[in-house]
Amino acid sequence: MVGEANMTSWLFRLFVCILGWKSCHGLGYYDYYVPEGTIKAGLVAKGDTFTLNDKDLTIFSGSLHYFRVHPDYWRDTLKKFRAAGLNAVQTYVPWNLHEPRRGVFDFGDLDEDMSAFLDLRSFLQMAQEEDLFVLFRPGPYICSEWEYGGLPSWLLRDENMRMRINYEGFMNPVRDYFNNLLPRIADLQFTRGGPIIAVQIENEYGSVVDAREPEGKAYLEFLKETLTANGLNESLYYTSDGVLGNEDRGAVEGALITANFNENPEENLNKLKQLQPDRPLMTTEYWTGWVDTWMADSHIVTDPKKFGATLEAILQRNSSVNMYMFIGGTSFAFMPGGGFGESWPFYFSDTTSYDYDAPLSEAGDYTEKYTVAKDVIAKYNPLEGVVDHPEKPPQREKIAYDKVAIAEHLDFPTLLAQQTSVEVTEGPCSMEQLPVNDNNGQSYGYISYTTHAYLTPTSQLLITNHVRDLAQVLVDGVVMTKPYSTPEDVNGFGFWNGKDQELDIPGSNEVAEVTIMVENLARNNFGGPDDFIEKKGIWEGSVFIDGIQIDEWVIHSMEMKGKQVANYTGWQPFEGPLETPAMYRGVFEITEAPKDTFLDMSGWNKGVVFINGFNVGKYWKEGPPRTLYVPGALLQIGLNEIIAFEQYTPSSEFIFSTVPILG
Repeated sequence: MVGEANMTSWLFRLFVCILGWKSCHGLGYYDYYVPEGTIKAGLVAKGDTFTLNDKDLTIFSGSLHYFRVHPDYWRDTLKKFRAAGLNAVQTYVPWNLHEPRRGVFDFGDLDEDMSAFLDLRSFLQMAQEEDLFVLFRPGPYICSEWEYGGLPSWLLRDENMRMRINYEGFMNPVRDYFNNLLPRIADLQFTRGGPIIAVQIENEYGSVVDAREPEGKAYLEFLKETLTANGLNESLYYTSDGVLGNEDRGAVEGALITANFNENPEENLNKLKQLQPDRPLMTTEYWTGWVDTWMADSHIVTDPKKFGATLEAILQRNSSVNMYMFIGGTSFAFMPGGGFGESWPFYFSDTTSYDYDAPLSEAGDYTEKYTVAKDVIAKYNPLEGVVDHPEKPPQREKIAYDKVAIAEHLDFPTLLAQQTSVEVTEGPCSMEQLPVNDNNGQSYGYISYTTHAYLTPTSQLLITNHVRDLAQVLVDGVVMTKPYSTPEDVNGFGFWNGKDQELDIPGSNEVAEVTIMVENLARNNFGGPDDFIEKKGIWEGSVFIDGIQIDEWVIHSMEMKGKQVANYTGWQPFEGPLETPAMYRGVFEITEAPKDTFLDMSGWNKGVVFINGFNVGKYWKEGPPRTLYVPGALLQIGLNEIIAFEQYTPSSEFIFSTVPILG
């Protein structure tokens, strides 16, 4: 409700001073836009310029995903935003983390792997404490190069599921989620004394569905109505799209259309002005770089000078801007996204590092782009010289801890014995269909299928259609498949692009144990209603051994949740690398305050690493990244544990670095 803010001016100034944003003698953005603590109006988009509380506003924003930056570093990162002259921060909200099982919500109060990152309300309040407004993007779909575009995999238990469309089986869970999420933050809107000035409806919808047609229009109207029913209409509604190709395909009545691009600013902004001549320009996603994908030739970088020139061209047009990303951060655990492609390697899975070549690096370090952005903003900020800016926080120190020798291993049979198992008699099923996690299915990690069959010296294994996504086969504990080595491999047995492929599994004219372990590389994070049937494991076809269809399996759900991994038993002294998938463990001691570091996995092949029970992410020797970022906040004085699940061949030690090796 528009009216008096929930604090007087002097209390507000005292509040931000105590929290250390700036000297109490300086003027901040909230001081300027909320004089005397009085709020008469929120963000208004009319004419050529935004107004906030009846004062002209040019938005200088950067994207920061609270779920990709350790919460101990939120404030430091927000201070770096504000020191660059930014007046706003934009963030997505990942549904898959906040509702890990249907009807079970996590805003930092559960004991899930990522729970510590999910105190959304604290993050939003912290943004205000650091003198930043908030552009809020609640989804339900977020893209973000995030696993499944932020959608929860339990949606796939509906065999008729259609996502991002006017399908009741999708809209009902969305309504339930929004009705839990939105009341938690509605009072943090600017009009009620909080930081949220704008709320996005869906995300790049016009790229995949035409909202001018009935199904798409009904879906966007449903989202808008649900936001409004939860009181979010006190903020400005907006949509974001690539307007050159999609024009107003993703628009919804009353919401501001904004643009996403990384080049041709004149052309994009001209089109945007053509679409809505009576409203101000807003570039919601000015892409500062791009995401790396596994198996790419090199880490993606863009020229800082070109970055600065495009930013300046945007601001010269009196367009507000959000830089996507200002800090990319890290897609910890099994959270990197992916997507299908028409060219090699045909499925693009994103790396753990979401560095994005952004103005702040994955670890929050300043880059040349940071200085460029700061200088360009100062040139075009109409409040430069009116509003004070804080000093840049110092960089966090990095350290390369001593090498850590592998002390113990956990072999594959012992590992499997500690996983939840299910017996089936009608053929293998996807991980999403497993009756685990209170019948919500398995979301992430690996899934293993074991059967027994009579094998001859010429036996062959056939999997019809595709495996989703990467399979390894063991016969009586001996690995029969090989790791990726050449580009042609992706079309062969066990790889995502290999269809109806066979594998020789010679036996000794007796019954043998056959195990197929399948890795979920990532679920698709971009597409329309028919692009999200992304079940993982063996489900598209059947499995045959010597022409006989095998329907009886013991399926192991290898979720590898952090708490589970930390409590594994059966470790044995390490006497050399095993020739099967296995866990490897090492311990090292820290005697003073922990610092950020990078774990160099160049000597390993493919797998995932846990530090003190936390999944710091996937690695793969195919790169481009060779290191995993380890925030010092995950370490502790005293003993620290490293566990790697290596799918192929391990090194004999863990090596640390002070710098990332991005390839």
